[in-house]
Amino acid sequence: MTDTSLVRAALPRGFADRVEADIAAADAMMAKIREVYALYGFEAVETPFVEFTEALGKFLPDQDRPNEGVFSFKDDDEWLSLRYDLTAPLARYVAENYDRLPRPYRSYRAGWVFRNEKPGPGRFRQFMQFDADTVGAASPAADAEICMMAADVMEALGIARGDYVIKVNNRKVLDGVMEAIGLGGDANAGRRLTVLRAIDKLDRLGPDGVRALLGAGRKDESGDFTRGAGLEEGQTKDITTLLNFAGFGDLIDGSNKSTLDEWEQLRFSVNSTFQAGIAELRQIAHLTEASGYDTQRIRVDNTVVRGLEYYTGPVFEAELTFEIPGDDGKPIRFGSVGGGGRYDGLVARFRSEPVPATGFSIGVSRLLAALRAIKSPIVAAAESAGPVVVLALDRDADSMANYQRLVARLRKAGIASELYLGQGGMNAQLKYADRRGSRVAIIQGSNERNAPGGPQVTIRDLKLGAELAKSTKDRADYLELRQRAQFQAGEAELVACVNEVLARK
Repeated sequence: MTDTSLVRAALPRGFADRVEADIAAADAMMAKIREVYALYGFEAVETPFVEFTEALGKFLPDQDRPNEGVFSFKDDDEWLSLRYDLTAPLARYVAENYDRLPRPYRSYRAGWVFRNEKPGPGRFRQFMQFDADTVGAASPAADAEICMMAADVMEALGIARGDYVIKVNNRKVLDGVMEAIGLGGDANAGRRLTVLRAIDKLDRLGPDGVRALLGAGRKDESGDFTRGAGLEEGQTKDITTLLNFAGFGDLIDGSNKSTLDEWEQLRFSVNSTFQAGIAELRQIAHLTEASGYDTQRIRVDNTVVRGLEYYTGPVFEAELTFEIPGDDGKPIRFGSVGGGGRYDGLVARFRSEPVPATGFSIGVSRLLAALRAIKSPIVAAAESAGPVVVLALDRDADSMANYQRLVARLRKAGIASELYLGQGGMNAQLKYADRRGSRVAIIQGSNERNAPGGPQVTIRDLKLGAELAKSTKDRADYLELRQRAQFQAGEAELVACVNEVLARK
């Protein structure tokens, strides 16, 4: 019979718990990213989870609460919302502290963001981002620097050159095309945004899916219908001509210059907005190449648009190009693990003067999954760093005090360690240590404690012990491994011996 008084233990859709290995691996990855950001002179700042709804750029619709992409609640007479990214809160922070901040202001921040959207495979309502932004610099040199920093982050994390690319485009290029085909002006702002968001799904939906979203709309596998931009056939053809769907994203003759030269041969090149975008891309390409970042690392790509409305110029995307086997055995790519761009109008919403800004955001969970796939040493080391476990074989007060003394000695030496506080016997305790990801277990029974030469401990290398269990064919190797996997030492040598085991590969 079901006990109706019990509370259901279940997560809401679109949210996930994180375990120790996830947290440790993410922390290690972000520490390496932080090093690169700091190397470029960026400083840390942190903003709260909650902002005034109007500060996020989401305004009250006609319903009882603002629910277009954000989670909101009312505090007295004002609407508050959970932040949906880290950029809009930064804009508010800079505007509020404008007079005391150095300009340009270079900062980085990591944190959770929340989207009130339909969840699905790989799409969560809560996820972590790690951003870096330069506010107060209008020069394309600031955009070029963000691209170079993104490339350096990838390599600092152990992603080999050739296994990633930082793709660069300019929203002005596509805006110029849309002006040329009759989608300019405030009256068409909504349709332009729908076009941008459709193109932003190119990697996921493919050319046919994007064409559907540029036209009447698209029905997904679940039967849900997404309304399209409603473009005419000729307008859709003009958009797809720029994207070169037959081989989208490919460099022309392997150089950024030749790619931009070809774009200028399109009929849209007479448009001044289009030309301004091309000119900025030429400057970015010149600066990055002069700094030693060739097109293998940073390249112009006409498919990058970014789906958010506030981008005004150059836009970037970090894409992983290596393949791994999928669940069905077929090769898959991770694709984009971060992106950003220039957003010159966002800070200006709070002030009566223009404030240029550009930045980049890394999707922490997606990048972490990629690092796990390539067995990154940074992630592997963090995930396997369980504590040393001191077994409690005797439970009388004096024995427990002695075990706690051993744990205290290890901690004083800076070694993460714990005393087993459960009720199981020796086998159960060793299984517990395995579950904790421990490399070392410390054993001291009455025989070790009362050894003739003074108190001793048995030190067990759990990793080597596991290898020993799998390789018992050669007796000589077996005996050597066994001697290394478990040995005795005096209590005075405890710290040195544990450090020796922890240093093993």
